[in-house]
Amino acid sequence: MAREASENRELVATWDRLERRARDVVELDQLAEGDPDLRKQVAAELAEIGSELRAHELDLLFTDPYAGHNAVITISVGQGGVEAQDWVEMLMRMYLKWAERRRFETEVIDESRGEEAGLKSATFIVRGPRAYGLMRSEHGVHRLVRISPFDQNHRRHTSFALVEVMPELESADEAGIVINPQDIRIDTYRSTGAGGQHVNKTDSAVRITHLPTGIVVTCQNERSQMKNREMAMKVLKARLFQRQQLEAAEHLDQIRGQIMPAEFGSQIRNYVLQPYTLVKDVRTGLEVGNAQAVLDGEIDPFIESWLRWRLGRAGEVAQAS
Repeated sequence: MAREASENRELVATWDRLERRARDVVELDQLAEGDPDLRKQVAAELAEIGSELRAHELDLLFTDPYAGHNAVITISVGQGGVEAQDWVEMLMRMYLKWAERRRFETEVIDESRGEEAGLKSATFIVRGPRAYGLMRSEHGVHRLVRISPFDQNHRRHTSFALVEVMPELESADEAGIVINPQDIRIDTYRSTGAGGQHVNKTDSAVRITHLPTGIVVTCQNERSQMKNREMAMKVLKARLFQRQQLEAAEHLDQIRGQIMPAEFGSQIRNYVLQPYTLVKDVRTGLEVGNAQAVLDGEIDPFIESWLRWRLGRAGEVAQAS
């Protein structure tokens, strides 16, 4: 709550400052008639204000009450075999690069490596201003089309991966997620990831299975089994919270005749690397030809277009209601 209040105060201060600059430039414009130098100054100031307004305009698009939270992201392999496992690793790299560009902190919680290449699954946390609000745009199935580097016949392959994005719950939010100890099974096993010799010699990795839902969460990032267990429980609560949100959305679909957009569990974006390069978001229609730049973390255009698209859909729902 303290972090949210601080961010809100900073947001109000930013808009107050922009309003004062706008008033000043209006007054300057009235004085600039017949003065070429002042006209140039007014034009330059207007350009700066316009640029800053566009940069902060996105602040108005965050309507989710958990938008200011950090993001817990899980990427899971879909159809495509080794290709799909490689695709999971490519997506993880894309998001970590994006976070690095924004100077967000990241923490890898768990990685399950494939036998030949890539990752079967990965879970990591992105910490930064409005991380969840931004990363929500990535929730869904991502599809890759390319010439397989694993195919000796150089055939084109299609791979799928599921990206799940959940808010990292704060203490007050976690209190609302009650887990019956009898509903979970906790297994410990030997870590296969990095972490030093101590990790590899002890059963420090933790796997928690939530029996009623079948949700499985693993953590092997920490040397301490207790810390891995705490982190796994944190991720489990985030996933259970997400499940509650989805069930509520599905309930509204039934009541309102599916006015709510069906984003979850469906293909949201196509990444085509051969025979041409194109990344297209299925929901918003946004297309970017430089696929490599996108895979290097330049996904802000997709995030912004999704935020605007979602706001428009919310308006449609409000009118229909």
